[in-house]
Amino acid sequence: MKRKIYRVLVNALAFFIAAQFLPMVASTPLHFLWAGIVLGLVNLMIRPLLILLTIPLNLLTLGVFTLVINTWMIMLTSGLLPGFSVPGFGVAFLVSVIVSLANWVFKEMRSE
Repeated sequence: MKRKIYRVLVNALAFFIAAQFLPMVASTPLHFLWAGIVLGLVNLMIRPLLILLTIPLNLLTLGVFTLVINTWMIMLTSGLLPGFSVPGFGVAFLVSVIVSLANWVFKEMRSE
């Protein structure tokens, strides 16, 4: 449970950092936290199904298609959360890269 809370906080921080460099909009700073929560729920419920359905494409692209799935999860989060907006696929792709890197760094820090 503690790990999931940390992951939500890391996602919220990654969204905040991405917003400093990319044209994404959050009505209040609290929306970054809500976006982290919604992204966690979306990743919990929808992402595994998409990963399963796209196994052939993922194998063909050596796992790079997972970034596209992560981008879709960011776009879905943006669509589900009023007051949080990520305009377009390109920006969502860059946000997904930032969120993925932040989660990777957090995971590496926890394993040491």
